[in-house]
Amino acid sequence: MTAPQASPITLSLFDLYKIGPGPSSSHTIGPMRAGGHFRRALAALSAEELLRGERIEVRLYGSLSATGKGHGTDRAVLAGLLGFDPEQCDARVLEDLAEEPNKAHRIAAGNREFLFSLNDIRYEGTIHNFPWNNTLIIALRGGRGASEEAETILRHVYYSVGGGFLVVEGEEDPPRPAPPHLYRTMEEFCSLLRRTNRSLSDLLLDNERALTGMDAAEVSRRLDRILDVMEAAVDLGLRTEGVLPGPIGLRRKAPILFRRSYSLQSDPNHAVVLLNAYALAAAEENAAGHVVVTAPTLGSSGVLPAVVTLMARQGRIPRELLRGGLLAAALVGFLVKTGASISGAEVGCQGEVGTASAMAAAFLAHVNGYPVSVLENAAEIALEHHLGMTCDPVGGYVQIPCIERNAMGAVKAYNAYLLASCGDPSAQKVQLDQVIRALAETGRDMSSRYKETAEGGLAVCFPQC
Repeated sequence: MTAPQASPITLSLFDLYKIGPGPSSSHTIGPMRAGGHFRRALAALSAEELLRGERIEVRLYGSLSATGKGHGTDRAVLAGLLGFDPEQCDARVLEDLAEEPNKAHRIAAGNREFLFSLNDIRYEGTIHNFPWNNTLIIALRGGRGASEEAETILRHVYYSVGGGFLVVEGEEDPPRPAPPHLYRTMEEFCSLLRRTNRSLSDLLLDNERALTGMDAAEVSRRLDRILDVMEAAVDLGLRTEGVLPGPIGLRRKAPILFRRSYSLQSDPNHAVVLLNAYALAAAEENAAGHVVVTAPTLGSSGVLPAVVTLMARQGRIPRELLRGGLLAAALVGFLVKTGASISGAEVGCQGEVGTASAMAAAFLAHVNGYPVSVLENAAEIALEHHLGMTCDPVGGYVQIPCIERNAMGAVKAYNAYLLASCGDPSAQKVQLDQVIRALAETGRDMSSRYKETAEGGLAVCFPQC
C-alpha cells in the first residue's frame, strides 16, 4: 500500500517571511496571533454569553510552558488579547508588559471588560496529549468556583507550529485559489522549469499572484519591505552595545566584531568577519525582542539577513536581483516546511538554522547568476550539514547557543554555495528532496529533551560547567 501523496505547495511568500518581535516565532508571533484570534472570537459572542463570563484563562503546554517566560510567550499572548498584531507591534509594548507582571489589563468585548495579568497564565508542563508540542488554550470561563468546575463559554485550542504559523483546532484556513504551477518536491519544480521553459522567479511570482491576488508591483513592494526590515535589524544590531535581557548576562558581540572588521579590509578574512557580524547583529536584535523577519523562523532570523546585507553592500547586487534571491530562498523554505518541518519544537534546530542556512545558500547561488541545479546543490549541502542539530536553549532564552548558531549557519551557507558553484552539479550524489526526508526522519527520532524545551544538551550542561 503506497503512502498518500502530499498536497501541492500553496504557501505565499509572506506566509514564510513575517515581520514581528523576537525572540521566537513559535513563542511570540504564533501566540500573539492566537491572542488576537481569541479577542475577535470574544467580540463575536452574544451579550448574554458575555454577561455569563467572569475571567479569561490561558494555559501553555509543551515548550511554550517550558521556555515560554524566557521566550516572551506570556507577553505575546497578552499583547494579542489587547489587540496588537505582530507586524505592527513595537518591541517596547512587550517590554512594558514584562515590567508589570501583576498589572491587571482590561480586555474589552462588547459592553464587558475582563481583567487579565501575566500572572494569570498557567504553565502546564511538557507532557500532554495534544497532537502538537506547542499548544495553548485560551478560554472564557464563567462562575466563581474552581477553574475546573467553572462553565466554559468560549474555548479555543491553538497550535503554534513554527515560523509564526498558527493552527486553530476545528477551523480550516479559507481556501486559496489553486496556483498555476503545482509542485511538491524540488524534483517536480525542476520538471516544471524544463516543461515551461521559464525561470524560477517567473513560476514563483505566477503562483504568488494567483494565491494572494497581488499584482507584480505589490509583490515587489512587499519584498522590498522584507529586505528593508532585514537590513534595519542588522544595522541596529551593529550599533547597539550592552547586555541582552535575561539572567544569562550575555554581552552583544556584533558591534565589537564589526569594529574589528575595519582593520581587516585588506585581509582575505574580511568578508567572513562581516558575514559573522551581520548574522550576530540580527540574531542579537531578535534575542532582545526587537523586530526581525522570520526566515524561516525568528530563532534563525540572523542567517538570511546576513547574506542579504553582504550581497547588497559588499557584492553591490541590485535590488531587483535581491528580490529574486528571496524567491529562491523561499522555494527552499516551502519545500522544507511541507516535506519536514521548520519548527525547533518538532525537529530541533536542524529545522530552523538548518533550513535558514539552506535558504541562504540558495539565495547566494541565485543572486550570483547560477542555474537552479547549482542552487539546489548549495541548499542540499547546507541542509545536510545541519542534520541532527538539537534545539537546547540555555535558560530557555534564544541566546546561547542560538545567536552564534546563526553566524555559523550563515558561514555554512556561504561555504555550501562555494562548494556547489565550484563543483559539477551532475556529480552531486545527494538530492535536496532526500535530505529533507532525512531531516523529517531525524526529527521524529529526536528526544523531546532536544526540541526547544531546555531539558537537555547545552541547556542542562552549561550551568554545571
